[in-house]
Amino acid sequence: MQLVVARIGRAHGIKGEVTVEVRTDEPELRLGPGAVLATEPAETGPLTIETGRVHSGRLLLRFEGVRDRSAAEALRNTLLIAEVDPEELPEEEDEFYDHQLIDLDVVLADGTEIGRITEISHLPSQDLFIVERPDGSEVMIPFVEEIVTEIDLEEQRAVITPPPGLIDESEAVVASSRDGETGEAAPGDADEAPKGDA
Repeated sequence: MQLVVARIGRAHGIKGEVTVEVRTDEPELRLGPGAVLATEPAETGPLTIETGRVHSGRLLLRFEGVRDRSAAEALRNTLLIAEVDPEELPEEEDEFYDHQLIDLDVVLADGTEIGRITEISHLPSQDLFIVERPDGSEVMIPFVEEIVTEIDLEEQRAVITPPPGLIDESEAVVASSRDGETGEAAPGDADEAPKGDA
């Protein structure tokens, strides 16, 4: 099975390095030196990773045969595709590969349908489910334990308990930063409040 594991961004420096937008939970496995990756468009590849390093929070790769900025810039927006055994599972029980999560139905604990996962966005701080709603709109759901309470691969669904406002903006709770949600300070709070800049 072929899976998109990264998208090439802009050239970095003058020696053929490129930034990449990682689309896999295991970049050290899929995007390590020596990995041979198919590409989209196909005529750009296959590409063999020569070196990889992290710079300012971004992964930089250099491919065999790509030696200057012009050659690197020509690869911009190319998708990198790895061949993955569909039976392969992550080592940790509570980890999942992107292809296991794509197309799962997203539901609330009471069974209310929210939508379908169409993409996983891997950000430095956390992963996000990109969920397509029945009306065609999209909502982003952080893939964190507090919100995504269950992944059921047999039932092909992800159960979520979203905070107010995540799914329906009209439910958002706006709290004042000065005086809490009630607008009144509880007895004794004034003496205990921390001093200094907020």
